[in-house]
Amino acid sequence: MNRKEFLQKSLFGAAAVAAGTSSLGLISSCSSAEAVKNSPELRLSFQEGIAPGESLNEKFDFMENLGIVGFEPGGGNLAARINEIQQALNGRNIKVSAICAGFKGFILAEDPAVKAEFDSTMREIIAAAGELGSTGVIMVPAFNSQKPCMPHTLETREYLCEQMHELGEYALKHNTTVILEPLNRRECHYMRQVADAAAIARDSKSAGVKCMGDFWHMQEETSDYAALWAAGPEYLQHVHVASRGNRIMPGEDGELDVYVDGMRALKEMNYPYYVSFECGTKGERAQTVTAAVNLLRAQWEQA
Repeated sequence: MNRKEFLQKSLFGAAAVAAGTSSLGLISSCSSAEAVKNSPELRLSFQEGIAPGESLNEKFDFMENLGIVGFEPGGGNLAARINEIQQALNGRNIKVSAICAGFKGFILAEDPAVKAEFDSTMREIIAAAGELGSTGVIMVPAFNSQKPCMPHTLETREYLCEQMHELGEYALKHNTTVILEPLNRRECHYMRQVADAAAIARDSKSAGVKCMGDFWHMQEETSDYAALWAAGPEYLQHVHVASRGNRIMPGEDGELDVYVDGMRALKEMNYPYYVSFECGTKGERAQTVTAAVNLLRAQWEQA
C-alpha cells in the first residue's frame, strides 16, 4: 500500500467511525428520551417481616398506607397458607410478588436423599406460588454451608441447566417461574454475579427460568447498572434491596445507600416487576421503613 492509498483508507475509516459514533449517539439520545417518556413506576414489595404489625392484616394496612404494592412471603409451609394469604389480600392493592425460597435440601446436593427432598418441596412451593399469582420462586443452587455439594465444574453446570429446565417447565405449567439468585462470596461459591445467573437461565432453555439482582449481594459487581443489564428484560424477574453496609433498611447506612445506577437500568429496560425489601433494621421499624421507602422513591426520580 502506497502513501496515497494509506491516507485514503485512513480517512475513510475515520469517517465511518465518526458516522457510527454519531448514529450511536442519536440512538442513545432517542432511547433515553423514549425511556423518560415511558418511565415505569417503582413497584415496591415487602417481605413478611418488614412491616410492623402482629397479623397479616395489620402489616397490609401499614403497607397500603405507604403505597406498597407487593408482598413477598417465605416458601416454608406456603401451601397451607394459600387461603390465609388470599383472604388477607382480598380487596387490597397488594399482590404476591416473588416467593422467598423455603424449600428443603438443595439442587446440587451429592446425597440423593437431600436432592430428593429439594425436588419434592420445591415443586410443592412452585405449585402454591402459581395459585397465589406469584411472579416466581427464588432459589439458590447451593450455600457455602450446604455439603456435600457437587464440585464447581463444567459438568456440574450442565447438570444444573438440565435440572433448571425441568423446574422451569414445571413452573410454566403452574403459571409462574423459578428465579435464580446470585449471592456474594461469603454466602455461596457457585453463582455470585447476575450475569452468571442470567447465563444459566439462558442455557436452561426454559422460559420458566429467570434470575434476579440483590443490591446487597451485588457487592460482587463492578457496576449495578451493568449487572442488571446483564440479565436485561428477558431474564430479570425480581430485585431485592437493603442497605449497602450492614443489610439493614435503605438509608440506615447513610452515604453508602445509593441505588441510582441500578434504578436507571431498571427504568431503561421498563422493568415491570418488584423491588422487594429484604433487610433488618436497627431503629424503630415504623420510622425506618417509612424513611427507606421515601429514600428509594426519591432516588428513583433521580434515576
